[in-house]
Amino acid sequence: MAEHDAGGPAVAPGGRIALGIAYRGARYHGWQSQPDGRTVQDVLERALGQFAATPVSTLCAGRTDAGVHAFNQVVHFDAPVERDEFSWVRGTNRYLPDDVAVQWCRRVDARFHARNSAHGRRYRFVILEAPVRPAIEAGACGWVFRPLDGDAMRAAAAHLIGEHDFSSFRAAGCQALTPVKTMRSIGVERRGAYWRIEFDASAFLHHMVRNIVGCLVAVGSGRQRPEWMAEVLAARRRDAAAPTFPPDGLYFVGPYYDPAFAIPEHTPAMQWSP
Repeated sequence: MAEHDAGGPAVAPGGRIALGIAYRGARYHGWQSQPDGRTVQDVLERALGQFAATPVSTLCAGRTDAGVHAFNQVVHFDAPVERDEFSWVRGTNRYLPDDVAVQWCRRVDARFHARNSAHGRRYRFVILEAPVRPAIEAGACGWVFRPLDGDAMRAAAAHLIGEHDFSSFRAAGCQALTPVKTMRSIGVERRGAYWRIEFDASAFLHHMVRNIVGCLVAVGSGRQRPEWMAEVLAARRRDAAAPTFPPDGLYFVGPYYDPAFAIPEHTPAMQWSP
């Protein structure tokens, strides 16, 4: 099913609304609405519809896959009814499951578009390095049992900074019009037993972060040298890269916009993650 488009110049009667949504993706078939109704967009739109007592269609900043979490997924919609910002948050959360919650609400200019207005997007991958698989944090982090070399991973990541054709890290079913994206930064940091890998780019291809993480782990565990990352990038073939890393531990940190829109870039859960 195609994602709903809440764009267009006509906005009435409640104005254009932007929401920040946090969710754990483990129980959902990704963001985008599906016939079985088991996606984050489906549960959000059902909750909005119950609160507003009329159907509400949303458009998001970045679609996430099954099992992927989000700290600050931004959506917009043209409100069919008038409500204050506080009511959109509390009223919608009343009808949402406990692993999805609206974090904030802003009434925005009709020019604002959750996807098209974004200047960039950020992702975070959290990986546990330990001889035993996670239990308490199962589903919330990735896992490797071999020691990882942070310096080697940072050296490998440096080859991806800038504007490149990322075809080697693109899933076969990716619908993006072009594989050329601008990677602004990749941060690799160890926090106790956990690794945090931060990505900031103009946009991302389908499975792009998970495929890059698979390559970084291959380098960090000593199976490949850092320079191999440049070879993978230059090949522009998916089979040149490492296998796709599982989605556990992948978080959509959120998009960012022109400051004039006053869209929040932080939610409390960002401080909870390792």
